[in-house]
Amino acid sequence: MNEKIQPAYHDVTIECQCGAKFVCGSTKEGDVIKVEVCSKCHPYYTGKQKLVDTGGRVDKFKKRYNL
Repeated sequence: MNEKIQPAYHDVTIECQCGAKFVCGSTKEGDVIKVEVCSKCHPYYTGKQKLVDTGGRVDKFKKRYNL
């Protein structure tokens, strides 16, 4: 790796609003990166995600395939 053109890569602490903290490598300046969501509080990963049926698409699918 050419030191002159590559950014410095170092360990940073990622802090989420939910209170979770973990260490990751980054080229971003600073020792702490603050984020709004992480895998511990994101609805997709926690199983709290709700599917929104827009325009009755689920009903159309069920009707089409006799489910």
